[in-house]
Amino acid sequence: MSPAALPAAGPDGALARLLRADWFGPGLVTLAAMALIGALSPSFLSPLNLQILALAIAVNALIAFSQMIIIAIGQMNLSVGAIGGLSAITFGGLMDAFGLPAPLAAGAALLVGLLCGALNGLFIVWTGISAFVITLASLSIYKGINLGVTRAEPFYGIAEGVKAFGQALVLGPLPWLAVPTILVALGLSFMLARLPIGRFVLAVGGNAHAAELSGVSVGPTVVFAHALSGMLAALAGILLVARLQIGQPTIGDDWLILSFAAPVIGGAVLAGGHVSVAATLFGTAIVAIITQALVLFNIDPFLVQIVLGALILAAVGLNRLREARLAATRRGAAR
Repeated sequence: MSPAALPAAGPDGALARLLRADWFGPGLVTLAAMALIGALSPSFLSPLNLQILALAIAVNALIAFSQMIIIAIGQMNLSVGAIGGLSAITFGGLMDAFGLPAPLAAGAALLVGLLCGALNGLFIVWTGISAFVITLASLSIYKGINLGVTRAEPFYGIAEGVKAFGQALVLGPLPWLAVPTILVALGLSFMLARLPIGRFVLAVGGNAHAAELSGVSVGPTVVFAHALSGMLAALAGILLVARLQIGQPTIGDDWLILSFAAPVIGGAVLAGGHVSVAATLFGTAIVAIITQALVLFNIDPFLVQIVLGALILAAVGLNRLREARLAATRRGAAR
């Protein structure tokens, strides 16, 4: 091998890899946004506001991961919020109505999320109907069950330990609620990078037919991704109950846009096959920072939805441009 063909080494090579990393752009935007908003409003960087920001990111990142894993297989899950809401009222209801200990209630809620997600995946595989249609239908079903069980009334009897967990801090402004999210992020990163099932998920998203020809069981992989998505949505619902200290039936109603915004801002390819856990985490942070800034500057909160929509459009446009440039580079190299 000639010296020119050797991979770049040393500081220059490391810098090039850093600049090409999926998370670098969103991470840079996150730091720049915090610095800019902190300069305009010093209270933004106060310990209390940073704690509020961390609490929002802790829950919202799980919502984003729940959608991200479905985007990875080239599909979408419109029922993320409905699954999270149903799991949340399961968690709150079992403690309130039946006096179940919090760990058992949490386990039951996670099981509900897993089963709801698995049912989505099974129906998609068995019927061949698009994930959009199946999850749109299941959104209505799961939300209907939620309202039927609760009669639109919240559960107030949340265990004191859960309430304390929702407000406790680990270190400085970092809440305990962030710990499960950090562990999930590490686990997802390891799965996608190191485990066969993670490679199968990305392979199915990249090209399901080619993945099947290479020996990947596409159907079980799709069911796995949806089951994992449901469990992540359930965990988000559980943490939100701990944060709000109430089992509110409206939990999950406003998750849909957020669930897409953070992965897309993080560079996820909507066609599937390429996602980044770290970039999605930074995408979540960007959304939380913008939302908190609008509150600090007394800007109409309804503008949040407009800003999120604009961010999604901009991120998709940038991703398409990047994909076109990569395709052109590959064609040039092939010649």
